[in-house]
Amino acid sequence: MSRFVRASKYRHVFGQAAKKEHGYENVKVSGSAWDTNLVSASGRYISVNWNASGGGAFAILPLPSPFAAVPNFSYKLPDVIPLARSHTAPVLDTDWSPHNDSIVASGGEDGKVMIWKVESSAFEDWGQDHWVPQDFDPVARIDASPRKIGQVLFHPTASNVLASASGEHTVKLWDLADTDRPRSVLAGHNDTIQCLAFNPTGTLMATTCRDKKLRLFDPRAGGEAVRITEAHGGIKGARVVWMGDLDKIVTTGFSKMSDRQVSIWETGGLGSVKTMTIDQSAGVIMPFWSDNGILFLAGKGDGNIRYYEYESDSLFALAEHKSLDPQRGMCFLPRRALNVSDCEIARAYKVSGSSVEPIAFIVPRKADSFQSDIYPAAASSEPSLSASEFFAGKTAALKLVSLENGVVFNGAQSTSTLSVPAPAPAPTPTPAPVPAPTAFSAPPPVTKAVTMPTPVSQAPVVSRSESAPVARPASPISESPVILTPPAQVDGEGKATVLEAEVDRLNGELRAAREKIRNMELQVEGLKANAKKAAQALMEA
Repeated sequence: MSRFVRASKYRHVFGQAAKKEHGYENVKVSGSAWDTNLVSASGRYISVNWNASGGGAFAILPLPSPFAAVPNFSYKLPDVIPLARSHTAPVLDTDWSPHNDSIVASGGEDGKVMIWKVESSAFEDWGQDHWVPQDFDPVARIDASPRKIGQVLFHPTASNVLASASGEHTVKLWDLADTDRPRSVLAGHNDTIQCLAFNPTGTLMATTCRDKKLRLFDPRAGGEAVRITEAHGGIKGARVVWMGDLDKIVTTGFSKMSDRQVSIWETGGLGSVKTMTIDQSAGVIMPFWSDNGILFLAGKGDGNIRYYEYESDSLFALAEHKSLDPQRGMCFLPRRALNVSDCEIARAYKVSGSSVEPIAFIVPRKADSFQSDIYPAAASSEPSLSASEFFAGKTAALKLVSLENGVVFNGAQSTSTLSVPAPAPAPTPTPAPVPAPTAFSAPPPVTKAVTMPTPVSQAPVVSRSESAPVARPASPISESPVILTPPAQVDGEGKATVLEAEVDRLNGELRAAREKIRNMELQVEGLKANAKKAAQALMEA
């Protein structure tokens, strides 16, 4: 064993469970056997799948905090509380809109998807003598499938776009302004869909399925997957989550020998980067990714929550939060709602028995000022696109918010016209953003004879030393990313800060360019797959 300890600012992160009066007791959690997280959270409320008679229901409650009790609210819930009851069969999944903390979607065994809006007045006079509980009513109903709806998921950047996975083994994307028909249908699954996840910009969707396959879709093109690979060997529940803007995916599942596993995949060709065996327990592992570079793993039936730091294609164990109460479900709070004054970098909501318990993950520091090194910008509540713009082919970066001052800004530059820069072999390459297409079309012709690089106004030229690698005209998917590094020695602290900021900006542009080119290639493969399927149908006719 090495006597050296890997340096990390998150090495001493610990989980702080809330006091009993800071959570909720007397929670009647759904007894459905469907594999779901049971709970979901926005910046203001949580939803819990409820065990209700006469149909399906879920509860909507004010967001509890691990640091204080909910004002004017008893932690022990009354036996009768307001519920969202309009489903005629058990509710299987809920998801809160990332752009409105008061809007939640639900899917149930009745094949319906419903949209609910929570008014702040709904919790006035809660539990008092004259208080009469009034159930919530949906603002929209969607006949999504003749079979059950197992998962619902809002789009991360486009407002009013919702995905639903059904027992028909399809994923449908809906524009909530026009729910008469789905805007896109993702097919090709051979068995029950177990999990689905958007990438940060919503241009790609990953799914896991009971047929042991991991699939990658272009959600706007529809049709079958553009990438498919064998995932975990066991048929028990597999989950998937994107690793932020790292262009990698994490899956959890079971091996053929029922070992619980966690795997990392690169998104270019869905190649396996690393697979790690956790243990041999029977509970499904729920993965949660934090933009701090930390992966949280919570197993159903376990009393502990493991967390790992990702670095150089490896997961390094940090610690684990241990508890005697096994968890039935769990969710994490959006990072924009964290308590930065207590150095809280993540917050989980754990469903166990008849309680919901908040757990704060804290970096132990004694400081009164904002700790910028442990708080990267979080996803904002402002949408980047409308639903019509998204389905028309426009792509925009996720809007981010600074946790220090609340300033909202774009994560990366993005435009809506198609243009691919010509590769020019020169010692001073000029990285420029590659815009996303509004609709698929062939790229404009590229001049082959190039003697000097064409100057681009959007990105200044950054000089390299003679020993530095030179950018080659190759696919950005197969090549490892070119990362610019600032000079080691710079005269003056101010100049060093300016250069580092410029390098960070250029690296962001490079990542955005590669993502857009990859999306174009995925669209091409999607069109080829659909054309092949159409040709086979014509031959069989």
